[in-house]
Amino acid sequence: MSKPKIRVAHSTPGRIRLKVRHGKRNPELLSAVAESFRGIPGIERAETNPVTGAVILIYDPDRHLEFLNHVERAQLVGAQPPPTDIDKLADAIEKEAEFLARHSASARVFVDFFKDADHKIKVASNNNVDLKMVMAGGVVAAVILEIGAAAATPVWVTLLLFGTNHFMELQEQSRKKAPSPAAAGQPRA
Repeated sequence: MSKPKIRVAHSTPGRIRLKVRHGKRNPELLSAVAESFRGIPGIERAETNPVTGAVILIYDPDRHLEFLNHVERAQLVGAQPPPTDIDKLADAIEKEAEFLARHSASARVFVDFFKDADHKIKVASNNNVDLKMVMAGGVVAAVILEIGAAAATPVWVTLLLFGTNHFMELQEQSRKKAPSPAAAGQPRA
C-alpha cells in the first residue's frame, strides 16, 4: 500500500489546506491522512472535506516552518513496509472496535477513551511513543514483577554473562598492556 499523494493547496500561518489525491468522496482516506497529522504536537484541529478532497490543519502559528517541513515529508510517495502479523492483528482489533462503537454507546466511550489516550501519549512523547508501546512495556513490567527475583536464571544465561564479562575484562587488560604505535616509534597506518 502506498502513501496518498498530498500537496499544499493553501497555507497561512496557523492553517494549511492539503489536497489529497483520490480524496474526493473518500472520507476514509481523508480521515487516515488527518489522523496522521493529529499526533504532531501543536496541531489543534484536523478537519476533512470529502466534497473537495481536502484536509485542513489548524495549528500553532509559531510552528509554521516545522509544519511545512512535515507536510513536505508526507508528500513523498513510497511503499510502506509490508504489514507484520502484529500490524494485521492490531488493524483487525481496531476495525472490530470501530464496528462495535458504531452500534453501542458504551463501546464508543471505550474506543474514544483509548484513542484520546493514544493521542496524548504521542503528543507528550513528540510522536516517538504510542499506546501500543506503552501497553507492551506494561506487560513486560507486569511479568517481571510477577515472576520477581524468585525465578531461577537458566544456567546458560549465567555462563554467557560470566564468559562475556571475563572476555571484556581480558580485552581491556590486553589493550592497556599493548604499546601504542606512536610510543613504539612505528608509523601509523
